[in-house]
Amino acid sequence: MLDAMTIRSLLDAIERYFDLMFDSDVTRFDEVFADSAQLHGLREGNLRLLTSREYEAALASNPSPKSKNAPRHQEVLLIDVASSTQALAKVRVRVDTIQYLDYLSYHRIGGAWLITAKSFHVEQRYEPTSGS
Repeated sequence: MLDAMTIRSLLDAIERYFDLMFDSDVTRFDEVFADSAQLHGLREGNLRLLTSREYEAALASNPSPKSKNAPRHQEVLLIDVASSTQALAKVRVRVDTIQYLDYLSYHRIGGAWLITAKSFHVEQRYEPTSGS
């Protein structure tokens, strides 16, 4: 049985992910993603694969949703904790004009929950607002 502190620390890690998706502050990237993480998803029917460093560069090169006054929407849909060192989270997060459904694989590395794999799905697109 897992203790409440393990669950709380995982929920805190998910919150750090949501914050990163909104403010794109890549100075905290290594607090969210493991260096070896890979991201997979379909874009226009083609499989897209990014390493964690490619994803970090993409975040750094675009204006953040926060800087564009874009709406913030996030929710945790499911958490499946395999052990005190491995878990899966299914989340919905809006990043500017795109709403994603993400599966985040977490491992506890050096005492911190880090994303080791992310599978993303574009669930919905929104029209840009005047702030976007």
